[in-house]
Amino acid sequence: MAWKSRVPLLAAALWWGSLGTVGFLVVPMLFAHASSPSVAGTLAARLFEAQTWVSIGCGLAILAFRDRDEAPSMDWAHGAIMFLVGGMLLALLLQFAVAPRIEARENLKVWHSVGTLLYAAQWLCAAVVLWKLSGTTVIPAQAGMQDGGRAAREEGSPGSPPSRG
Repeated sequence: MAWKSRVPLLAAALWWGSLGTVGFLVVPMLFAHASSPSVAGTLAARLFEAQTWVSIGCGLAILAFRDRDEAPSMDWAHGAIMFLVGGMLLALLLQFAVAPRIEARENLKVWHSVGTLLYAAQWLCAAVVLWKLSGTTVIPAQAGMQDGGRAAREEGSPGSPPSRG
């Protein structure tokens, strides 16, 4: 069961990391090294489409594996739910409202700017979700280490030096 409590944090890390890698590293490299901007644009569109589904999958995993002992509320993980849903909606908006206009080369400068802003906003939402989940998730093996191991020493666990009081 302990692995299930780690899934939301891992999914948030994958979501945030993949957004950063695709949007801020891979796509700019495509435009710098592809044979033409047209080829780079076509490949970038496919990468952003795949990223949309990674974002949705990670968001659903976070929701599915969240702590079930806590009642669902807007305060879940100190407000992470608002950023989670917002980020997922931004991913869908990018895929189904902005991307078709960019691919159709409809007012390209405006729609590219809108897409860039929405993508950056999604990246920020994923960062907030990761930040908030990392502050609330305690990995059981590290639970005794949060106080520098004091709890284990005070309990007189085998192999621990006696406390100096």
